Amino acid sequence: MSNIINKFKIDNGKGFSLKDHDAAYADGFEKDDAQEVLTALIEETFDLQTELYAANKYALLIIFQAMDAAGKDSAIAHTLSGLNPQGCQVYSFKQPSTEDYEHDFLWRHYRSLPERGRIGIHNRSHYENVLVTKVHPELVLKEHLPGIDSVKDIDSKFWNERYKSIRAFEEHLTANGTVIIKFFLHVSKDEQKERFLERIDDPKKNWKFSLADIEERKHWDEYMKAYEKAIRETATKDCPWYVIPADKKWFTRIAISTVILQTISDLKLKYPVLTKEEKGRLDDAKNILEKE
Repeated sequence: MSNIINKFKIDNGKGFSLKDHDAAYADGFEKDDAQEVLTALIEETFDLQTELYAANKYALLIIFQAMDAAGKDSAIAHTLSGLNPQGCQVYSFKQPSTEDYEHDFLWRHYRSLPERGRIGIHNRSHYENVLVTKVHPELVLKEHLPGIDSVKDIDSKFWNERYKSIRAFEEHLTANGTVIIKFFLHVSKDEQKERFLERIDDPKKNWKFSLADIEERKHWDEYMKAYEKAIRETATKDCPWYVIPADKKWFTRIAISTVILQTISDLKLKYPVLTKEEKGRLDDAKNILEKE
């Protein structure tokens, strides 16, 4: 399993290229064994989730970014299915609201952060502000930023400042006990095409498809450049990216679960130890109950 961590982890973005990552990679695993492996990983993670909650020292923020049809929703459903739902919170970020646009671009994401002891999952995240806005810079104009009156004003300095803001945001969270895992589900263009066709052909999946997906697909190369740049600029030792192969959903789930399990395990969590006085009060409570 350590091979998965080392192969997919990007903690220094210098020289990062998506071309170096095979979207169909499966690390020698076979589909027939996938469910058994995934079940074991989820069971181990469940035990650690209890320790995370009891220790009340860290929060875990899991970020999912991907192109359409890469499998974010199903990955979240399968890899977190065995956890205690009371300790998890999932936010799916759509287009910003009018209220969101009245604040800085990080505002709505800060409001959705998990408390200590809990696991927060962000389906899309603050990275949309250097991904979809990079491909469609006209969206930035909705933010009514000082000095940004037209698309021509959105230059390299603007984007560098935005990457800087993201790094500072994540550094602040990490310093205050939020452990961040950033997943990019790397699906190939050919596989996306097959999944789109499946959504069109299967009446039960028609609702998942939108003509807007086809329009965005036309910008595939631009999105790949935007993802590469974002990962290069924001992959750090404390807040690494994990570029997960997404052409084989069953392996994607194994890889994600492995990373989550290892990340929590590395925290070396322990259940709280009671003081002598607290243990004494427990003994008193036990005596009262036993005398009833």
